Amino acid sequence: MSEFLAPPLGAALLDRDGTILDETGYLTDPARVRLLPGAAEAVARLNAAGVRVAVTTNQSALARGLLTEGVLAAIHARIDAALAEVGARVDLWLFAGWHPDFLPPDPLEAARRKPGPGMLLEALERFGLAPERAVTIGDSDRDLEAGEAAGVRAVLVRTGKGADELVKARARLGREPETYDDLGAAVDALLGAQAR
Repeated sequence: MSEFLAPPLGAALLDRDGTILDETGYLTDPARVRLLPGAAEAVARLNAAGVRVAVTTNQSALARGLLTEGVLAAIHARIDAALAEVGARVDLWLFAGWHPDFLPPDPLEAARRKPGPGMLLEALERFGLAPERAVTIGDSDRDLEAGEAAGVRAVLVRTGKGADELVKARARLGREPETYDDLGAAVDALLGAQAR
């Protein structure tokens, strides 16, 4: 009897706020960057295992006029520096700055904004990976929806809005989504399953 093994994990597509960073509402100041406990070390474990890391984040603060792309780049540079302190890195930063309440209709940008799958599909294309080789991890049901739409494994963490969003995800799915306490626990489970 043969066993079918899942293909090795090639990419982790991570939400930003509430997953890697402390959830503080609209983050518009690089000085307010605060990594969640254990998040940098979790990213470092992904890096060490050869898993590419992309951050896919909705940033409606751009559409709302609360943030510029220059400041957003500075925020991501600050996160990069904090990750580097433990030898961790993000391979690809993707953001969706469009929001339907503040900008004219744009089907392409709407598809990029989670729960649309656009950013996840872009990351897979840029990494040259099939969906079954990726996982998305986030703290909201729309992260799960984006993963489902992109055909990737979708994981919820209880940090950020995750505890409240778990209730919403259960109602939508009619079942328990794959859920972990935080990014570190999710990464340990994913890499542990791969090692077996």
